[in-house]
Amino acid sequence: MKRLQHLPNMITVLRMAFAPLLILVLKDHRYLDALWIFLIAGVSDGLDGYIAKRFGFVSRLGAILDPLADKILLVSAYVMLALLTLVPFWLVLVVTFRDVLIVGGYLVYTSLYGPVTMRPSRVSKLNTFAQILLVVVLLAERAFGFHIAHIQATLIFAVLVTTIASGGHYLWTWGVVREIEVGRAGRD
Repeated sequence: MKRLQHLPNMITVLRMAFAPLLILVLKDHRYLDALWIFLIAGVSDGLDGYIAKRFGFVSRLGAILDPLADKILLVSAYVMLALLTLVPFWLVLVVTFRDVLIVGGYLVYTSLYGPVTMRPSRVSKLNTFAQILLVVVLLAERAFGFHIAHIQATLIFAVLVTTIASGGHYLWTWGVVREIEVGRAGRD
């Protein structure tokens, strides 16, 4: 059992390796292959988390690698979809800027106040779901030769709104809530 404790992290690293493969198949317009790669990566995300929690293999490294792998895969997908003109470039900027904001905010916060436990909020989970759903729908449309413009436009809007809301929530949590907690501690 001791040897298996690294299995979730190995699965996560494998998911990171899917990103360059996804880029290559999208570059060649192989949308069905891209859809399979993206879906397998999604299943691996659930699998590594399940194994880590079920068998007590949760680690600090895993807590860092797992969201990093998710971001690498999603940003790779969004950049390629923008290059293929399947999503607007401005959406890639918003999605990427939010991720940079979160990582930068985390680094600043931990350097000023010490270690912090990161837990995704509900709005952040909704944002991730919307981002993933948009990629799956776009790849499925191209892979199977259908196009539903209203769904695509709705999903792009949903990704935009949830991305902004999620980024704003992190800023609120790290900035305003921290100031409220410091203020309360000073009065006690």
